[in-house]
Amino acid sequence: MMNQFKETFKEEAYELLGNLEDLLMELEDNPDNPDSISAVFRAIHTIKGSASMFDFEGIASFTHVVESVLDGVREGSVKVSKELIDLTLISRDHILAMLNAESDSTPEFEAESADIISRMKILTGEEAEDSASSGTKASETEKEEEAVEKTFRIQFKPDENLFLSGTNPLLLLNELEEMGEYACICHNESIPDFEVFNPEVCYVSWDIYLTTKKTINEVKDVFIFLDSRSEIDVSVISDWQNVLSSDESRKLGEILIDKGLIQASQLEDILNSRKKIGELLVEQGIVQESDVKSALEEQKISNSIKQNLNTGSAATIRVQSAKLDSLVDTVGELVTAQARLNQLALQAKSSSLMSLAEQIERLTADLRDNTMSLRMVPIGTTFSRFKRLVRDLSSSLDKNIQLITKGGDTELDKNVIEKLNDPLVHVIRNSIDHGIESSESRREKGKDEMGTITLDAHYTGANVQLQIRDDGQGLNKEAILKKAVEREIVSPDAQLSDEEIYNLIFMPGFSTAQSVTSVSGRGVGMDVVRKQIDALNGSIHIKSEEGVGTEFSFHLPFTLAIIEGLLVRINDEKYVFPLSMVQACMELTREERTSHGKKRLVEYRESVIPYIRLREIFTEESDLPDREHLVIIQTETSITGFVVDEVIGDHQTVIKNMGKLYKDIHYITGATILGDGSVALILDVNRISALAKVEEAGE
Repeated sequence: MMNQFKETFKEEAYELLGNLEDLLMELEDNPDNPDSISAVFRAIHTIKGSASMFDFEGIASFTHVVESVLDGVREGSVKVSKELIDLTLISRDHILAMLNAESDSTPEFEAESADIISRMKILTGEEAEDSASSGTKASETEKEEEAVEKTFRIQFKPDENLFLSGTNPLLLLNELEEMGEYACICHNESIPDFEVFNPEVCYVSWDIYLTTKKTINEVKDVFIFLDSRSEIDVSVISDWQNVLSSDESRKLGEILIDKGLIQASQLEDILNSRKKIGELLVEQGIVQESDVKSALEEQKISNSIKQNLNTGSAATIRVQSAKLDSLVDTVGELVTAQARLNQLALQAKSSSLMSLAEQIERLTADLRDNTMSLRMVPIGTTFSRFKRLVRDLSSSLDKNIQLITKGGDTELDKNVIEKLNDPLVHVIRNSIDHGIESSESRREKGKDEMGTITLDAHYTGANVQLQIRDDGQGLNKEAILKKAVEREIVSPDAQLSDEEIYNLIFMPGFSTAQSVTSVSGRGVGMDVVRKQIDALNGSIHIKSEEGVGTEFSFHLPFTLAIIEGLLVRINDEKYVFPLSMVQACMELTREERTSHGKKRLVEYRESVIPYIRLREIFTEESDLPDREHLVIIQTETSITGFVVDEVIGDHQTVIKNMGKLYKDIHYITGATILGDGSVALILDVNRISALAKVEEAGE
């Protein structure tokens, strides 16, 4: 059981450390922002408390010292500087390394912890609050008070001469209200009639209920300047431990006894009556109406805490990624089985079976959509990782570069996002090293000294477009072409378009760098980008203008598991188009085949578009049918027609990998299993469209 808790701590710590990196980037941009300072402190504080609880002593002792330094930042005694941010980021990486290791208390970790702590002490100019070793020996009481949110009952009865000292009790109540969730009951029964009312006398008292993470001493400190004649009682009425240990909600009578307002014998007499306890107690003059209101408020708070602990904790749950993948695979098999059921229902011509098949189809579609939504995560979680990358690389290259992110709430399948990390890293590293100039060079060109890299994600139909733009010097077409000729990738007399020249940078080992650096220059990175985007069934497009900047556009599918497809037939085989890219379907007659001579063109919506006959790609030569069908496909750059023998209809397509044996096959991105058990291939429409474009040019 303890190992399970430790794994839960690790998952939460990974999340906190990921957020901490983002928070430190924000703090560096806005060093005086108290919210950012508090958020950084809370992240380290939470890791420290949880690490101590689960016996990660190395992490606990180290984070205790880091927390002390950050506490100085909160109090204003330590200023936020680049050096402090650097050390805190190094501390964050160190904590992550200790989390990933089998033990967080090895001699190597202890030596590195001591080195970082020493550098922090030198930077802040003062000793940290405690040494790393003493940090782990905080009392259990202190740890408990730090980590647990409690509800306090504060009974405040001021001295009747309170006003004569110039004290305003409302200011004290306001200070308590700022500490957390707050409820206040005023006891005003002692206020006399107007004829004898003395405005200099305080006739009222208060019961305050405060839910906060503050300690009991911090709450008592609010009243520290009151004289001893005022009555103040601060007590803890509930925390998560004693609320959960109780199976039942607290009764009103129990609360009144606990507050000393009634005796147990009086409560027993009242319970024998059929009237409500509160009403009888007030009628008999045992308690005041405000006392009942106060007790009811306490009961309400206690019940609320219990409800939140029982239901709020289950509002979100952590699920292992492997379990989620298994669920998606199972739903995929269910979709295939449902297609088989539909086919059997049609063959049997049974109305009841067809009705059942339609109902299961609807349920399967809902289950599929809900399951796929579980794997959809905002791409902003990936964007945030690159702030640190840009900061560190620009600093090492002595460049002034900022990262701007847009569209962070755009969602993609988590498996797609995980595979995007490496391509984005390589593109960003190249933008920093090759693209953006030094501050001096930018100043000479009349540019802003600070370079900018922009990550922008947005939806385009059923796909996501991810753009990486920089405002650097752009790609040098002459240098790229010259290098390609030297390496005999293209012939010296080749006539290439701008995009074709730019695409040469994706060739294996291709680089125009004059020297190899620690950042780039080996010609490996961009080749990896192309391969991994292709593996995601995506595409890349490059736009560049010398002296202005470069833009890489990734076009990616939402998911790699289940898609809506259009099923077609070519000869005796079946194929699938991604339905999101299908614009229209139409017939292609013999007359239309020859209306433009030998050129393969067809009229579509008052324009002429090229088409390509898939029969020539995937089957042997055979006689063409009298009527063929034309599927109009909208790709990122063009509209193209695909000629097939027959359009069968839409199909829920469960994408299956082709396996290593077919990894080099062209024009196919995967396969799916049909209801009759046969296999249909999923077409790579982007590559085939490019082939149609080449044919149109007559090459």
